Amino acid sequence: MTDKKLRVLLAEGGNGEAAQSLRALFPETRAEAWTSTVSTINTLLPTVNVVNPEVLLLDLALTQPDPLDCIRRVHRSAPGVPLIVFADLADKEQAALCLREGAMDYLLKGFMDTRTLGRVVRSALERNTLKGLTDLLRDPLTGLYIRDGLLTLGSRAMETTRNADGTLVLLCALFENLHALRDAFGPGAAERSLCEVAEILAESFRRTDLIARIGEAQFAALAVDAVEPSLPVLRQRIERHIGLRNQERGPWGPLDLRISVGFWSPQDPRYFPELLDAVEAGLRNDVRALEAYAVIQE
Repeated sequence: MTDKKLRVLLAEGGNGEAAQSLRALFPETRAEAWTSTVSTINTLLPTVNVVNPEVLLLDLALTQPDPLDCIRRVHRSAPGVPLIVFADLADKEQAALCLREGAMDYLLKGFMDTRTLGRVVRSALERNTLKGLTDLLRDPLTGLYIRDGLLTLGSRAMETTRNADGTLVLLCALFENLHALRDAFGPGAAERSLCEVAEILAESFRRTDLIARIGEAQFAALAVDAVEPSLPVLRQRIERHIGLRNQERGPWGPLDLRISVGFWSPQDPRYFPELLDAVEAGLRNDVRALEAYAVIQE
């Protein structure tokens, strides 16, 4: 399946269906993976520290009586390890809720053949590789992705969304009075204000959305599976957060953001860099429109 050897940690009870699928996926004659298996949740977390796995497979039946809290604790203990949950068909809804607590994917017992398991393990490996890359593509001040990080992840998100026949909403924001704040109150005030803009965007979007600082005073946020009518809702949400933050800023004065938004669906032939260029151009067009209006008024 892949030339890279994986360290897989499996926590499973019952009939060992996942273990059988793993043995079929990684026969002993092939050195593609090394698997460690535990049968209780009590031995899982200590084993994570010893094995340092690249992929973690967890049987939801081991997480009783509070599966979501257990998944939360496992994810908190190993946040960088892709966590794949598998469950009985009757527990499908509970397994789906695990995605909110840090699980990357879930599988259903009885449907966990080698092809399905191979798909999710491959996705886990790709996620680890991409995470290592994108950790280098973060802005040290705000912790957001930089432009290259957004282009990398945005292009991947667009490809995935195209295959799933989904949609994307891209928002760009220009921090208009950054230089005025720096001139009046110094670089410390400017840096703190940039962090506040980053916090506002994080509060306005989901954890699964992509947020980036793509220039000195420019930000972008990509919402996956957000429909076109949500554009004004996103604007209103950001404006509300800005209004609340501006009430607390004291002598530094308000945060002034100009916003441009764009919508993408699989019928749109553009690639992600072209979409980003178009939405950024919307910010510049807003400036020209304001300047033209001012000339007319004069």
